[in-house]
Order: sequence, then structure tokens, then C-alpha cells
Amino acid sequence: MFDNDALARKTLDPIFILLTGLLIGFVVIAVFVNHSGVPYIDTRLLLMLRDASDSTKEWGPSWVGETMRDITALGSNWIVAFFSVMFAWYLHLTNKTHLALWFLATVVSGAAFGFMLKLGFSRPRPELVPHATQVYTSSFPSGHAMSSALFFLSLALVVSWRNAYRSAKCLMLTIAVVIPIFVAVSRVYLGVHWPTDVTAGMFVGFFWVLFCFVIARPYLIRLDKN
Repeated sequence: MFDNDALARKTLDPIFILLTGLLIGFVVIAVFVNHSGVPYIDTRLLLMLRDASDSTKEWGPSWVGETMRDITALGSNWIVAFFSVMFAWYLHLTNKTHLALWFLATVVSGAAFGFMLKLGFSRPRPELVPHATQVYTSSFPSGHAMSSALFFLSLALVVSWRNAYRSAKCLMLTIAVVIPIFVAVSRVYLGVHWPTDVTAGMFVGFFWVLFCFVIARPYLIRLDKN
């Protein structure tokens, strides 16, 4: 999927363009997150997911809220940690220990990086609407959005590794993008994150996975040949 043929061609490779775009996107959000215009945009977008007549209520019927709470669990640290260990164990049992180690290292290091970013920015949670779920850390970037991006994109890359079926690769990568977007929307819907929090979380999560993949790819290829 990602070629490393010649140094001159690397800058034209979509993966490097995507990495650059994700990094720039995160930096721009991080720089302007406290600018006067950003809270206004955040507020307008957050209120779009609330009841028009009463902003303390979530938009839509009760089943929408229940669905959002189910979706948001896909980015939970405990859920991601459990299934990461289970998937890595499966890879080890199928003689793909090198992929298991890369997978775990990427998810764990990404989660640690996200935690440090939260400590560094210490952005307060939205107080505009009631929180529909418990929260314990600061707001920026969204840990759920980042964790889901880390887990599902890493999972997709491992499943797609040496897979000859292009359509299967496209399906896995599509799922790896769509699920974190749903998780991100659920966090805003539940009133625990600003839209910029979840956008930044996805950007940095996807960036971290792709960066780790580009760095590790030559070693993974070499280990495959052994």
C-alpha cells in the first residue's frame, strides 16, 4: 500500500501528504483553540446536537442517546485496552508476533502521547450543557476519539498487511475512519467534548498510527522474510 522506492518519490506518496495534512491540521487547531472565534464555532456546532427548545436535552428520541452511549464505548480506554491485548494475542498465536508487537507499541505509545497532550493543554470540559456520561480528564484532545483512531487504524493496517485483495483493504480502511468519526460525534452529542477536541483527537491518532507504520514498515518486511 505504501511504497518506499526512491527518496525523490516519497514526497509524492499519498501517505506522506496525509501525514503532513494531519499534522498541520492538529497544529492549527492547537494554536487557535483558545482564539475568540473558536469557542463561538464550537458552541454553535455543539448546540446543533441539542434540542432546539431546550439545550439541556439531547437532540432526537431517547434511543438516539442510548445509541450514542453505545458508540462512545468504542473509544473507551478499557475497551480499547482489552481488545488490543486480545488481538495481539491472536497475532502471536498465528506466528505474527512482529505485527503484534508493532500493534501494541503503536496503541500504547499513542495513548501515552495523548495523555501528555491532555496534561499540557488542560482545556476545561464544556459546561454549556449537562454531561450525559462521566468524565475524569481534561478536554483537549479527545481521548475517546484518539483511542478509537489508534485502535481501528492500527487494526486495519495489520489486517491489510500482505493482503492481496484491494477491495478488502479499502473496506478495512474505510471502517477504520468511519468508526472514529462516529465516536467523535458521540462525544460532542453527549456534551463532554467540544468539536475541536474530537477533531484534534482524530487527527493526532491517525497521524501517530501512520507515522509508526512508516517507521516500522522496513523492519516488518524484513521480519516477514525471515
